[in-house]
Amino acid sequence: MQTLLNVSNLCKNYKRSARFSSSGFRKALGPLNFTLERGKTLAIVGESGAGKSTLVQIIAGLIKPSSGEIYVKDKPLSTFSQQERCTSIRMIFQDPSSSLNPKATIGRILAAPLELNTPLTLDGRKKQILDTLNLVGLLPDYLDFYPNMLSGIQQHQVAMARALILKPDIIIADEILASLDISLRFKIVNLLLNIQEKIGVSFIFVAHNMNLVRHMSDQIVVMENGMIVENNTTEKIYKFPQSAVTKQLLQSHQPHYRKER
Repeated sequence: MQTLLNVSNLCKNYKRSARFSSSGFRKALGPLNFTLERGKTLAIVGESGAGKSTLVQIIAGLIKPSSGEIYVKDKPLSTFSQQERCTSIRMIFQDPSSSLNPKATIGRILAAPLELNTPLTLDGRKKQILDTLNLVGLLPDYLDFYPNMLSGIQQHQVAMARALILKPDIIIADEILASLDISLRFKIVNLLLNIQEKIGVSFIFVAHNMNLVRHMSDQIVVMENGMIVENNTTEKIYKFPQSAVTKQLLQSHQPHYRKER
């Protein structure tokens, strides 16, 4: 398999207040090392405060790392132009109702990234928008709707379409299922997995529900206090967990998980 993403010695430090410490900096992450293969799904799990969201925000370009490098297709992400970054990695945020512009129609929300980042003509943009809507299971009629006219799950589908519109290599989903009930969570996960099968996109999921993680991921990274304590295939993590954190996560989300493992 082809390595698509390579995170190498990634660290993030934050400046401390001089009033409370003489050390100057507080380490939030790292050093972190892991890879993601093309067309695969990586789940990042851990208790609250483990550093999961900070990590994916660095990968998405929302936060700058203190040191280390991220490579996409063997090219350092730090050398990417803004346009290259936008067409390589896209992010779906946790709450689509707050991340979608309430004053813009769905058509406008989907057209904006294409206008900013591609040389497509008007007809080319229209085709890509319709193809992407179809990919996420929405009809062309929704293009004239505003976000507040849609149900919660339809807003999630629009957020997915906005992430997919530029045909990125990687999509990051940070706790996007938290606001949905369990049946809708599985519907969204199955939709994303079907999309992955069709177009070969790679996913990075931040999630808490270990049943969903098992269903949707090929690889799991377990984090604690800004460090990776376990990184393996999903099958091996579930069958042979090594760290205390991993075992605790499995026990807390799966009542029938055998504790002696």
